Amino acid sequence: MERMKSVRRVLINTLILNSIVAIAKIVYGYIIGSISMLSDGFHSFFDGTSNIIGIIGIWIASHPPDSTHPYGHRKFENLFTIAIAVMIFATGIEILRNVYSRLRTPVDIEVTPLSFVIMIITLLINFFVMTYETKKGRELQSDFLIADAMHTKSDIFVSISVIISLGAARAGYPVVDVIAALLITILIIKMGIEILKSAARVLTDAACIEVEKIRRVVMKIKGVRACHSIRTRGGTNHVNVDLHVLVDESTRTKEAHEIAHNVEDAIKEAFPSVKDVLIHIEPYRVKKE
Repeated sequence: MERMKSVRRVLINTLILNSIVAIAKIVYGYIIGSISMLSDGFHSFFDGTSNIIGIIGIWIASHPPDSTHPYGHRKFENLFTIAIAVMIFATGIEILRNVYSRLRTPVDIEVTPLSFVIMIITLLINFFVMTYETKKGRELQSDFLIADAMHTKSDIFVSISVIISLGAARAGYPVVDVIAALLITILIIKMGIEILKSAARVLTDAACIEVEKIRRVVMKIKGVRACHSIRTRGGTNHVNVDLHVLVDESTRTKEAHEIAHNVEDAIKEAFPSVKDVLIHIEPYRVKKE
């Protein structure tokens, strides 16, 4: 619960910063007629929107297990991460629409020194947000924060391309503004795909720990003769493991139970992200030749 509260605090802080950045870019981009700056502003706006989605998603994910969700609500965090990807794709579509409109109706761009000042300041804010979210995402083992940091990272590249396009427009090459907007769209779509793949791995129960690594840990436990059917699933901070452990046929139920406990403790110690281990005990039979 405390972890979820910390994640929410990070999202609220980044929401405030993203809102400031978005307003500055959209307003000034509209004033000077720069499609790349305006598109970058929309990108930042969706950064803020994703923060709001994240706050709601983290609140739902923090709910304890109940009768309808006996395994908890953790995957809602990943479900809302997919919502970020959808918002990112929507941003790309909006930029393409603006590019098409600009190609049909060219507009003169009024570039002033203030344009560069605004972009540099927002670039520095984006860099701070990315660093802050990445650090907190790793500390709190939050897939959502890491995904949101990736989103903000794209803002940095986008802002750099906007600064270059503004410089080109000031030098008399306004077409670079449209080219920069297209490059921004490619970056945005690429980022959305990466986030989508990351969230899909958790939601589709993809393996998250190498089987052989777990096998090596289990085989060191006294009383274990063999193990198989090792499976893992889950996210960065909550991994579930289930496996079959073979013990001697003569092993008593109480002893087998203790071996299972030792196996569980060893796995959790070796892999801190593992929170639940399900072990099926089987008798070990020596093959007769």
